Amino acid sequence: MRLESLHSLYVERLRDMRDAEDQILTALPKVIERVQHTELRAALEKHLEETRQQAGRLERIFDELDESPRGQKCKGMAGLLEEAEDLMKEKGDPGVIDAGIIDAAQHVEHYEIAGYGTLCTLAGLLGYDQHETLLEQSLNEEKKADDTLTNLAERSINLDALHSIDEREVRRRIESADRPALRDRPLDERRPFFGEEEQRF
Repeated sequence: MRLESLHSLYVERLRDMRDAEDQILTALPKVIERVQHTELRAALEKHLEETRQQAGRLERIFDELDESPRGQKCKGMAGLLEEAEDLMKEKGDPGVIDAGIIDAAQHVEHYEIAGYGTLCTLAGLLGYDQHETLLEQSLNEEKKADDTLTNLAERSINLDALHSIDEREVRRRIESADRPALRDRPLDERRPFFGEEEQRF
């Protein structure tokens, strides 16, 4: 499609988002299978259902525009989901993997928030009030899903990852390297105010 008007840009962006939603519908069930944290799994399952509804809203808009939803593959979403797929192949502590899944999911959410935000603006400018209402529903769902993921990360999942066995070992080694044994230090380092410093008092 040639982008010769704001309307043509609007249709092209709708197609891009429609393909993005299709990609998510294919990828998200695989991500959910890897999740260990109960609340994170529930949040992603809920958003999977919301994604189906969002795809349905886009189909309704295409029907009203009498336009085909077919377009080029959404390369932005493909890249984000490819990174998520790479994460799914990693082995390691389940808590750390869950933290990585939140990171990958929020990258996807932010992409969708940007996309739906633009579509809402274009729909409003073009006078498609009903479209704008439908798109705002999807935008608000994406924002809420992102907030839910942030809450889960800050409240429990990132903390669980921080206290994983490997993480504790890494922190222990760092602390040991930064704080050599007292017996290995020169005498003046054992007593900071010994000698010249002590003579000031």
